[in-house]
Amino acid sequence: MLGLGSRGDVQPCAALAHGLAARGHTVTLVAPARYASLARRPDRHAMPEERGPGVTFAPLSVDPAQIVASEEGRRWLRSGPLGFVRGFRTVVEPLATTLVKEVDAACAPADLVLAPALGAFGRHLHDRYGTPYQILHFQPSEPTREFPNPLIPLTTLGPLANRASYALVERLGWLLLGRMVNRLRSSVWGLRPLRGSPFAADRRARVPVLCGVSPLVVPRPADWPEHVHLTGYWRLPMKEGGSGDVEEFLAAGPKPVFVGFGSMVPDEPERVAAEVIGALRRARMRGVVQGLPVAEDDDVRVVGEVAHEWLFPRTAAVVHHGGAGTTGTALAAGVPNVVCPFFSDQPFWARRVAALGAGPRPLPVTGLTRDALAARLIDAGECRENAARLGRLLHVEHGVKNAVDLIDRP
Repeated sequence: MLGLGSRGDVQPCAALAHGLAARGHTVTLVAPARYASLARRPDRHAMPEERGPGVTFAPLSVDPAQIVASEEGRRWLRSGPLGFVRGFRTVVEPLATTLVKEVDAACAPADLVLAPALGAFGRHLHDRYGTPYQILHFQPSEPTREFPNPLIPLTTLGPLANRASYALVERLGWLLLGRMVNRLRSSVWGLRPLRGSPFAADRRARVPVLCGVSPLVVPRPADWPEHVHLTGYWRLPMKEGGSGDVEEFLAAGPKPVFVGFGSMVPDEPERVAAEVIGALRRARMRGVVQGLPVAEDDDVRVVGEVAHEWLFPRTAAVVHHGGAGTTGTALAAGVPNVVCPFFSDQPFWARRVAALGAGPRPLPVTGLTRDALAARLIDAGECRENAARLGRLLHVEHGVKNAVDLIDRP
């Protein structure tokens, strides 16, 4: 089980890994080293006979989320088209070589590889060892006429163009990454180069796809083929709470607003922090803030790593960047979402939240001011009933079981 990216990408993989282990499978979770704790069984009070073989953890020394959050990574993302392409050779490829070698060592003995579409590791490992694989999606990335590729920040292009947008994104991605991918296939795996996008090849081969998204959030498109499955969210039960000081803060007054952007770092973090505090003041709300340089006082508490599954249901609203994992967790919490997207698929999730009535209209982080955020926080109150109803439905969804049933199916 490959978990690549930020916690929002790795934690669903860990949930699925534990679901497979509970069925008796021997599972290795391959992920950045800082997520080792996710391999521990969340229900530590289970009787030994209920535990199954458990989940082994294989740490990766390369952490893509930390690369993006670093100053060098942010300069690379802001460097324009030519600098962005050049950065793949100077920033990404040396680290990718290490990543590929570590993934190869962890996956060589596997009987089945479950891997995100990112990097097409399933196909490379299949070509190297003949190992069967299935593809994990965290956003609905199978071509459809119903909406464009989630990486395109538009609601619709029309049925034909919507479907064509997936091929366009894949071809642009291959144009950008193809040479690097083939160099790695040759230098690390000793494989012949691919002549085109691995995603198109996977689709022709009808490789099974498990999309860990709820059909309550994105209804299954009618034109998806049968080998693509929308299973529901892969949620990891969490027994741990927050630290004692966070619990004391929560108990000391009205429910606060959570504000945190995960691994995303604003270009001007000090300015954004000041606007966030100003918005909380104007909306007359308390706040729990993560990842921004703010000072604590009676109405603001700063937190580091904290279980979102534990904290979000205890808040009045969640302000976040719109990552797929964070959005799923925040919707399951049953509280209004205020989404401040940065890039990638985040505007897609921001639009879905608003369309579901689980939050106000999106507020891109580039337009985040105290007035705009305060207005969204006030408007979020009107979304409370819809958000709570959706949260209740998501809590009785069995995404992990659905996915494990599909994996176990002959």
